[in-house]
Amino acid sequence: MADLLSTGVSGLLAAQVGLSTVGHNVSNANTDGYSRQQVSFAARAPQQEGNYYVGTGVDTQAVQRAYSQYLNSALWSAASAQGRANAYQGLTGQLNNQLSGSSNLQSSLDTFFGSMQDVANAPADASARSVLLARAGGLTSTFQALSGQFDSLGGQVQRQLADTVAAINSDSAGIAKLNERIRASTGQQPSDLLDQRDALIKKLSGEVGISVAPQNDGTLSVFVGNGQALVSGTQSYDLGTAANTYDATRLEVVDKGTGAVLSSRIGGGTLGALLDFRSNVLDPAQNQLGRAALALAGAFNAQHAQGVDLNGQLGGTFFNVAGPAVQAAGSNTGIATLTASISDIGALGSQDYVLSYDGSAWSLRDGSGATVAMTGTGTGADPFKAGGLSFTLGGGAANAGDSFRIQPSRNAAGGIAVAITDPNKVAAAAPLVGSAASANTGNAAIGALSVADGSNPNLFTASSIVFSSPTSYSIDGGPAQTFTAGTPVVHNGWSLVLSGAPANGDSFTVKANTNARGDNANALKLGAVANLGVLDGGATSVGGAYGQLVGQVGSAGSLADDAAKTQTAVYNQAMAAQQSVSGVNVDEEAANLVRFQQAYQASAQVINAANTVFNALLGAVKS
Repeated sequence: MADLLSTGVSGLLAAQVGLSTVGHNVSNANTDGYSRQQVSFAARAPQQEGNYYVGTGVDTQAVQRAYSQYLNSALWSAASAQGRANAYQGLTGQLNNQLSGSSNLQSSLDTFFGSMQDVANAPADASARSVLLARAGGLTSTFQALSGQFDSLGGQVQRQLADTVAAINSDSAGIAKLNERIRASTGQQPSDLLDQRDALIKKLSGEVGISVAPQNDGTLSVFVGNGQALVSGTQSYDLGTAANTYDATRLEVVDKGTGAVLSSRIGGGTLGALLDFRSNVLDPAQNQLGRAALALAGAFNAQHAQGVDLNGQLGGTFFNVAGPAVQAAGSNTGIATLTASISDIGALGSQDYVLSYDGSAWSLRDGSGATVAMTGTGTGADPFKAGGLSFTLGGGAANAGDSFRIQPSRNAAGGIAVAITDPNKVAAAAPLVGSAASANTGNAAIGALSVADGSNPNLFTASSIVFSSPTSYSIDGGPAQTFTAGTPVVHNGWSLVLSGAPANGDSFTVKANTNARGDNANALKLGAVANLGVLDGGATSVGGAYGQLVGQVGSAGSLADDAAKTQTAVYNQAMAAQQSVSGVNVDEEAANLVRFQQAYQASAQVINAANTVFNALLGAVKS
């Protein structure tokens, strides 16, 4: 006959396990990553008694966590996307704040060109000239301040890169250790260890985009990028940071074991956001700011050189600005050097370039890796030309695999400065004046008169242009020259364009401007630089370039805000779905507690009944 005592004890023990599991669930109701545990029971094999079977009690088969691999994987993916979106939003927000803060470049530009107009209104006024130089200093300080803030944000990204890589390595090592403990466990897998591992994977996914592969031995392998292992079985593989091959101050993410650069292969999580922000928002913003500085300096300097100052000297450089930066790859084995200069500001873009040598020819690629067509041979007499730049090779021979990175405008804003300190050296006046003889019978008139070669010693020598026919002229009695409408007349370092058609006997005079102190002709043209098309083939002014910068950063910030809201909603949905299966419901656990408590008490009564029957049998035998 079945053992009533054993049956009661099995029920008591089963209820005890149930009570312990409920208590464990309630205790961990607020533990992040904890999965609700459930007890599985099964009836013991019955005992045959003649033509029937009698039950023998219950066995506790397992204590398992409520778990869905699909929902957990969806949660990890959502955590990776949210980590990236939140980090990206924070970084773009900082950049937008920098542009809209006290260092507002558009206000500085407006103030500077306003003071230029004041000089045009009173070209001989020393105070107006002094204010102009002060406003110019304020403008360059604004450029420098913005550049410094961008550099500071870049330094912050550098520090966050290093910190995030360290956190990834720590979490990867933790997952590998948990893999080892889980693999070493016998029988049923330990639910609490599995939860700890899942919680670490969720944390890791917020730091970097990962893929997870279950293994037959109960371990999980974790990969980043295009299959780079972070965890394989009980072994973790560290990421590291190393200096960029072109710029020792710029960190790249690498495989610590092999040194292979992984930056371009990493996406998702905080690390992906940092790398993406640096490459796709911060670098272009720095380039665009530098492009605006180059446009200002180039256009203003060019026009300033067309005037004369209060000392009667041609206008010199008004703004100093850094040219393109060239960085040789650290892996170069040849001795070739490269210099770069701006040959056409209107064709200058906002991206960097890499010039590479394959052993027989040089090729140029832009920041996206696309090939850029070049002209020239790279010599001083025939430099390579592309994208508004000229490249000249020197130093010696290059070896196959050598390369150089060219940053046309990255450092321009940080290095722009006012070149003059003497107000008298502001070239507000036109250096030359042209006039038509009163007896002229044609309708030709003085058009543009400009300085073509300021070093010509005869620049200020008066010259007379006399037409012997509508298509032929001579200068100062010299040989006859052919006149073509629209083609400049060039002599003694000046260039003159006549509008209309001259007639036989017409004459024109070009001479030094004797009223330079009170003349504002060049000042007016300097003021017009504010709206002068300089970049993008003459379509974009200096202010327009800054507007493009504000627009591209603002757009990135707006998209980042939208992405953060969307990814937060997706994460919350994934978390709710995962918790609907794995989360602890305190009300449900309270009901289970009552159920197991009653089962425990009932099993105790069975044991008590078995004891009573046993005592009755003993009494009957004694009597």
